[in-house]
Amino acid sequence: MTASPVGRRSLFRWTGLAACGLLLTGCSAGEAQQPTTITFFQFKGEAVAYFEDLARQFEAQNPDVRVVVDNVPDPETALRTRLVKEDVPDVLTLNANGTFGELASAGVFADFAGSAALEDVNPAYAQIVQELGAGSEGAVNGVPFAANAAGVLYNEELFAEYGVAVPQTWDELIAAARTFEDRGVTPFYGTLADAWTGQAPLAPIVPQTTPEDFWEQRFAGETTFQEEWPEAAGKLAELFEHTQPDPVATGYEDGTAAFARGESAMLLLGNYAVPQIRSFEPDFTIGSFALPATNDPAQTVLVSGVDVVITAGADTEHPEEVRRFVEFLMQPQVVQDYAEEQTAVPTLEGLSNDDPALTGIQPYIDQERIVGFFDHQFIPAVPLGPLLQQYLIDGDQEAFLASLDESWDEVATRRSWGLGAVESR
Repeated sequence: MTASPVGRRSLFRWTGLAACGLLLTGCSAGEAQQPTTITFFQFKGEAVAYFEDLARQFEAQNPDVRVVVDNVPDPETALRTRLVKEDVPDVLTLNANGTFGELASAGVFADFAGSAALEDVNPAYAQIVQELGAGSEGAVNGVPFAANAAGVLYNEELFAEYGVAVPQTWDELIAAARTFEDRGVTPFYGTLADAWTGQAPLAPIVPQTTPEDFWEQRFAGETTFQEEWPEAAGKLAELFEHTQPDPVATGYEDGTAAFARGESAMLLLGNYAVPQIRSFEPDFTIGSFALPATNDPAQTVLVSGVDVVITAGADTEHPEEVRRFVEFLMQPQVVQDYAEEQTAVPTLEGLSNDDPALTGIQPYIDQERIVGFFDHQFIPAVPLGPLLQQYLIDGDQEAFLASLDESWDEVATRRSWGLGAVESR
């Protein structure tokens, strides 16, 4: 991977120059200084009020800085439009996914390696961000702010009523599904009308059933999905044999509402669905567990990705103000409050979310038995969601994996991915 000149810069190596500039401007006695304006590109629609309030709090503590919050409905399109105009925001919140990795590798974002903002971040989450893409060797082009996890949500009351224990192995998971079916209870509520929901249960299956160096080999063109994903694809299809009769007819919102009404024992989604479920039934007793994809509990890992990463433009004209704002956002109380409000996983060491819906997955986080979301290795040009949706409708595994390879290779040929070789765990 070739580092761009921009990518080699570190935001926090500029602090000294910024301070010198402040001293020089302060030499004009009697001149009132206007606040420095920085732009804050904010993608999280459900957290608009939270981040707006944080910006105002920061301004109150830093009267020399004005923060203009730009809340956008389609963040990836909006950001790419700004990049075409060479208008990179000063500070950004983004989802740490394939697009983030692509832009980080292109040198768009500042390097936070060695900065105070990263000091208390769980190393596992910093590694996830780094492996998505970096502007130079050793660079960390974003600070993990909040994480989520994909596993299984379950109805604690139904599990207790029918004497079903939380599954620790794949066979136990399928046995639990059959037990509920025998009692007339839908095991899993499928929501395939929204194609992306098929990716959620596949996320924990892939790292447990493929070689550790799968992604490194796939990026290098040394293996294929057809070679390494049959077991994962087969197990995903087996899970969807235990949903309601027509999962393609139901989308995310209706499925979470049905789960809240007790119409299924489990939901193959992550903690991000909890606020939606509680919006229908606030007192619903939601449990969670990491999806076991093998019969060895020691091999079970939690898929946990960085749902919100904070980053900054590599060429910001206001590095000192940006540094202060990023460090303000990464204060433990700020991170904790956000996690509790959004039922998210805090990324700082020593913090945890005591929400009962997260109790079952917390041990994996404490033990750093976590891996990143596999689908974050894909950029939008590879239609993973629609391909998965079609596969779960027609069951043609060979066609699914062949199409996935073809689409991946087309993109790889058309452009240099620049994400580097990454490992799935």
